Amino acid sequence: MEIHFKPDLEDKLKRIATQSGRQAVQIVEELVETYVDHDQWFRQEVAKGLAQLDRGEFVDDDDVMARVERIFRS
Repeated sequence: MEIHFKPDLEDKLKRIATQSGRQAVQIVEELVETYVDHDQWFRQEVAKGLAQLDRGEFVDDDDVMARVERIFRS
């Protein structure tokens, strides 16, 4: 796979690579892997939340506001 960056972004990436003593490709791979892993986790958490809503497991607005008010009064 080949990825092209805008010149200013490529310059930033090269500078970070030089400062960290790593190759730019290593940094890009690490960033992409982190993003992909986070995206997968986030989608799973959203699916869990939606399933909870479907089961009626949620806190309504009034309860949320009451909890927040109790926290700030403490």
